[in-house]
Amino acid sequence: MTAHATNWIELDGVVNVRDLGGLPAVDGCRVRLGALIRSASLTHMTEADVIRLVDERGVRRVIDLRTDVEVSTSDPSPLHGHRAVTVHHLSLYPDTLAEQDTPDPVVPWAGERFPGDRDPQVSSYLRYLDRRPDSVLAALRAIAEPDGATVVHCAAGKDRTGVVVALALSVAGVPAEVIAADYAETQSQISAILEHLARSTLYTDAVTQPEKVPPASAEKMLGVLAAIEEDHGGVLAWLAGHGWTGQDTERLRAKLLDCDR
Repeated sequence: MTAHATNWIELDGVVNVRDLGGLPAVDGCRVRLGALIRSASLTHMTEADVIRLVDERGVRRVIDLRTDVEVSTSDPSPLHGHRAVTVHHLSLYPDTLAEQDTPDPVVPWAGERFPGDRDPQVSSYLRYLDRRPDSVLAALRAIAEPDGATVVHCAAGKDRTGVVVALALSVAGVPAEVIAADYAETQSQISAILEHLARSTLYTDAVTQPEKVPPASAEKMLGVLAAIEEDHGGVLAWLAGHGWTGQDTERLRAKLLDCDR
């Protein structure tokens, strides 16, 4: 398989930003440059960053996967209210404390327990699908919108972002090993991510105990995709079970894939 150079985007106030254009897919296609960007939180964007993303990169949508508590206790990014950009808040956790099965409304992932013999990190990613299939489908449908680029982000651009991006790429026909390799690129940015998270008091545990942050390894994402295959018959089958249609698949592939090669 042809090697792919990672398309990092250098911004002043945001880290772990990359355009997924160039990733190889089925039938000789590749992911289209300027269609899908993944990132850490956009809270500290500068005006120069806005120009780079909106004017130069054509960003027209933002998918914010953070919880309602994360959003409400952080300053909005300059893209909120921007006339050219639509922001979708699509949490992968329950949006009220009463619906959460963890005691901390700020970091509901803290102290999670995962019964069974699967890797805990894999199980935690699969739990996104169990809790918020509505958010997952809404995110993929937003990515499929035909105009401009979409930025997908959470806090670090690692876990929640990694799963949603992996599902979108899987629907587009990007091989699992390529999806996993892209996910693992985040690990090269972990020091910058921790510095980024340290600008907020919400993520104290991750910043002060970095050794407890699960790494972004290709093996873990391969485990997630394999588990979806084992439990549901694959990504498309899981999506179909929650209302995804063949037309949805066609729209997402049309948006993400460049097959004129």
